[in-house]
Amino acid sequence: MRIFSKDLRLQDITIMYFTALAALMVILVASYQAPPNAVDLSSLKPSTSSPLPPLPMPFRVPLDPRGELQLAWNISYANQEVYMELRVAKLRRGVVLGMSDRGELTNADLVVLWDTGTKSYFGDAWSDSDGHISLDSQQDYELIEAKQKAEGFYLLFKRPFSTCDPRDYLIEEGTVHIIYGFLDQPLASLEELNLSRIHTGVQRVLMLRPDTPPPTLPPDIEVLDVVAPDVTIPNQETTYWCFIHKLPENMPKNHIVMYESVITPGNEAIVHHIEVFECSPDIRDVPQYSGSCDDKMKPGKLNFCRHVLAAWAMGAEAFYYPPDAGLAMGGPGSSRFLRLEVHYHNPLLISGRRDSSGIRLHYTPSLRQYDAGIMELGLVYTPVMAIPPKQHTFYLSGYCTSKCTQIALPPRGIFIFASQLHTHLAGRGVRTVLVRGSKELEVVQEDQHFSTHYQTIRVLRKMANVLPGDTLITKCTYNTEDRTKPTVGGFGIMEEMCVNYIHYYPRTQLELCKSHVDPGYLQKYFSFINRFHGNDQCVCGEVGVTEQYTQLYWDDFTGEVLDSLYNTAPIFMHCNQSTARLFPGEWEKQPIPVVTSFLQKPRYPCEGGTVPSS
Repeated sequence: MRIFSKDLRLQDITIMYFTALAALMVILVASYQAPPNAVDLSSLKPSTSSPLPPLPMPFRVPLDPRGELQLAWNISYANQEVYMELRVAKLRRGVVLGMSDRGELTNADLVVLWDTGTKSYFGDAWSDSDGHISLDSQQDYELIEAKQKAEGFYLLFKRPFSTCDPRDYLIEEGTVHIIYGFLDQPLASLEELNLSRIHTGVQRVLMLRPDTPPPTLPPDIEVLDVVAPDVTIPNQETTYWCFIHKLPENMPKNHIVMYESVITPGNEAIVHHIEVFECSPDIRDVPQYSGSCDDKMKPGKLNFCRHVLAAWAMGAEAFYYPPDAGLAMGGPGSSRFLRLEVHYHNPLLISGRRDSSGIRLHYTPSLRQYDAGIMELGLVYTPVMAIPPKQHTFYLSGYCTSKCTQIALPPRGIFIFASQLHTHLAGRGVRTVLVRGSKELEVVQEDQHFSTHYQTIRVLRKMANVLPGDTLITKCTYNTEDRTKPTVGGFGIMEEMCVNYIHYYPRTQLELCKSHVDPGYLQKYFSFINRFHGNDQCVCGEVGVTEQYTQLYWDDFTGEVLDSLYNTAPIFMHCNQSTARLFPGEWEKQPIPVVTSFLQKPRYPCEGGTVPSS
């Protein structure tokens, strides 16, 4: 077959060649043209549409273990916006920042800075279920400033809490999972990027914080540092380090009015969270100890040091008590011993790093009007409450009943000003609601993106007044899709808890207000399920509850009946005094509190409702 005619002239061939070359150039230029909707950094001009927030921004957290990437932010509740400042110590070819439900790289809401080799662009993007990136048709991240400074490259941008874009993350109260990534190669197109092929990580923060100014500390303030004793951080990814701190003998009663973290310089990206616990006053002497909290050879008396005094997690600010209240430390009826627990997260396995991080307590001998107290709400640590295996979503609820608050609270009630939510690894959400009569009155605290890896004391934006006769319901959400056996309640990390440690004033004798299902009704459940599955040789009552759960045949019916049992069967109410004894009264086989009117979650404008106020 002849391709060219013998009559084809050289001039024709030349014209065809240059025509093809021109077409190729058009294709190449098109492939490198500015992506639609993205911002070309070379054309960026200072924004005059809205003033910049005050700098430096009040909230900040290192994102990566080396501290090369730092996020700082400020909040405008009036405009329902978050201002974010991202500092990159060494900018290579770009950076990715995003939010997702639990820190997944898939189905994430992203903002990306990338380099094509000739220009740099900034844009709102999203990842699909495979981690592939696409520019969002609706650009909701507004770039305000991009600037190279001596300490790194800075990006300043803002985003509404709610964008009404189904691909975007809704920023709300509770934990926000931040994902990040570094780009080492230029990208001709953002669609070339897949998050699974670059260096990424996850960090957790409380993004929405109370916007009230901190109270002024009294002039006679004193300081006590409860810190690790120059520990060599182990070169392993996760370490929980325990240290016993002894208070001065015969220390008089003082009020803690503020505490803050003390982080050894250089370890900001490794010290993940810190807690200080007070030991039981009944334990006269606690041995000195500095070592792993998981060491089987640690003194057994450390297990009696569980009363939370202070809790800090990476990114948290100083914690202030209300002006009328303080947490008692020292004096009669208190313990001389505190247990410090520091969580080191060292994924790079850095060796030889020394640390003296901890908590700085600010206290005053000038006692305030009220002692603050800490009360446990939720479920008792017992295996009678369990979660079936292979559950995407399963709920457990613990009750502080009206009968208990009626007998234990003062006439004007108590004021809850902060709380610390707690579950173990299967926990996905925690919610405590205040019920008056049979009507949900207000949400005390809620986190539907909860992570057991990020637990700190959270200040309520509005104090909750709990009156005698009110009910407090704490509901936890669990996921056990990766488990083949039931998960029972207990102290072990693979067991579960559902707790809200509320911080309140004035302090009462009510230290624990929790519940669990009545054990007799649980035995009826075991008997019924075994008979239903044809097991007439039930050993119900002859072995422990944990083994009875394990021996069940777990199908959808078994799980559904258990869920129904928990929502209908009577409960054993633990209405405990600080002496660990029950308040006088009948607490077994109590009815589950009835709720007939439920709160509706506030809606954003695009959802046809009102915007949540500050």
